[in-house]
Order: sequence, then structure tokens, then C-alpha cells
Amino acid sequence: MLNGTNIFLIGMMGAGKSTVGKHLAQKLGYNFLDTDPLIEKCAGKPIPEIFAKDGEDTFRDLEQQVLSQVSAYTRLVVATGGGIVMRSLNWSHLHDGIVVWIDVPIETLHKRLKTASEQRPLLQTADPLQTLNDIYAQRRDRYAQADISIMVTANETSEAVCDRLFEMIQTRIAPDRLK
Repeated sequence: MLNGTNIFLIGMMGAGKSTVGKHLAQKLGYNFLDTDPLIEKCAGKPIPEIFAKDGEDTFRDLEQQVLSQVSAYTRLVVATGGGIVMRSLNWSHLHDGIVVWIDVPIETLHKRLKTASEQRPLLQTADPLQTLNDIYAQRRDRYAQADISIMVTANETSEAVCDRLFEMIQTRIAPDRLK
């Protein structure tokens, strides 16, 4: 159906890109990659440490390098970091494949991220919910440039999201676009 075209999952932290991505890759017979562990491997340290010691710009540089290398391959479902859409150069790599925005309501993201906020450098603030709203406001227009957008409901399982996304890919992607 996709002739090996990669699928890049974008969206906010906590949207479920990694979880949905694993299901989708299995359903498509693709390999799955998550850019965050690849960045950690390249840097030799966890992402919170990269942010703390080297700063967000260094993290974004590593993210850009990893995306550049990953996009050279085919038959991949790639979960990207939430901020990958903010650099224009990254879009040139993302557009080598099909870009899918997994859109989750902010309140749902906040509930999901409450327990994991210490591992999310951008949420180390006095008001993580407001921070999520601010980040979403900054990125929304970039996310909206995706080829496919899927709105996730609060209680929807990752398997259900994957199934809906699979259907959307089948019905919305014209075979001519992939040649």
C-alpha cells in the first residue's frame, strides 16, 4: 500500500506517538524507531541531562541529525519528539514520508504526564498545565501541516487509535502521491 514510504508521527509529548507507532509498525509490517532513545544513544546521556547540561539548542541539533539519518531509510514508522516540528529543516526530512499528527486534548496530556513530568524537561515549571497550553499554542500551526491528523479521545486505547489511523492511511493516501 505504501511502497515503503516512511510514516512520521508528530504531536505533543504524551500524545502516544511511541505506543501507537509500535502498533502501527506491526500492522504495516514496518520497523519502528523512536527518535528520543536514538538521541540519548548519540549523546551518551538521557534527554533530561542533555537539557540540563547542554541546553535545548544542543538537544534540537542532535534531534535534527538523528531525523536526517533516519529519513534515509524506508519501511519505518518513526515516533518523533514533540518539538521536532519547530525547525524548518526538519520538515524537509519529514516530508520524505507521510506525516501524521496525533492530536490529544491538553487535559488528557496533563493527566498522562503528571507522573512522568520529572523526565520532561520542558514541564519543570510551577504550572505544567499552563506550560502544556503554551507549548501547544506555539506548535499547533506546525502540527497542522501534517498530511493526516487524528484526534484522540480521552479514553481511547492506543490499539483503537492505531486501527483508526490505519483506516485513514488506506482511505486518504492516493497511490500516485507515493511514486
